[in-house]
Amino acid sequence: MEEREPAESGAGAGTSEYEVGAGVLHVFGRQLKLFRVRAGLERAEFGALTGYSASTIASFEQGRRIAPPKFIDKADEVLDAGGVLKAGKEEVARAQYPAFFRDAAKLEAEALEVHVYDNHVVNGLLQTEEYTRALLAMRRPLLDQDTIEQRVTARLVRQEIFNKWPAPLLSFVMEEPVVKRPLGGKAVHRGQLEQILLLGQNRNVEIQVMPLDREDNAGVDGPFTVLTRQGGDQVGYMEAQGRSTLVTDREEVRALAARYGIIRAQALTPRESLAFIEKLLGEV
Repeated sequence: MEEREPAESGAGAGTSEYEVGAGVLHVFGRQLKLFRVRAGLERAEFGALTGYSASTIASFEQGRRIAPPKFIDKADEVLDAGGVLKAGKEEVARAQYPAFFRDAAKLEAEALEVHVYDNHVVNGLLQTEEYTRALLAMRRPLLDQDTIEQRVTARLVRQEIFNKWPAPLLSFVMEEPVVKRPLGGKAVHRGQLEQILLLGQNRNVEIQVMPLDREDNAGVDGPFTVLTRQGGDQVGYMEAQGRSTLVTDREEVRALAARYGIIRAQALTPRESLAFIEKLLGEV
């Protein structure tokens, strides 16, 4: 999944691309400052106790940077906040995403299975930091540098899904041009191919390539994701040109899942796909 706007099935978008949870961050920042002042600590002193610089503490308090979960746990302990700061940890974590992607990100993080079909760029879960930064720099209208760095961090945090246990089943099918397109330049392209090969070695990850010579392709309607939740319920996610949709209607999701199964059958096998990417890497 990339990070555009989910709405209910069949609906369009409406939330600004640039909103990144500033309200949540400012509320948390004010609380943090109140507890720090109550404890009689200057920013430098508090930073020394938590492992951060005074300027970083100021950024947290002013809502300009997102406080990581480990910092929040430590701050709650150091400031004797009684769990107040910890209580806001989940909302602060979700604020790292644009408002329109937060629900989709939560579903993705909790999913037992994630099945992804992409036809234009490498999926966010597989992207290297350099590839992500290059993509975000290409956005039009332009994103400011702070927003780019925020989005890079958020996308990398999503990749914690690869470290979860029990491990979710992750399946990716991508069109051949996705792995051939040298977005960001030759060095970025090489690094991205290496990352795909590395992740493809995981036992719970299957990566497939849809070759250009296929005369039948069930993915002609565009990219989509199917997520399986606890209990077996499935949700679909689709996006294009700054518009995204969360699909919850059971019949629509069933059709997406069936389509994904056909796409997988039409693509190269996982073993063939990794061999294809490895050969491509040798030519870059």
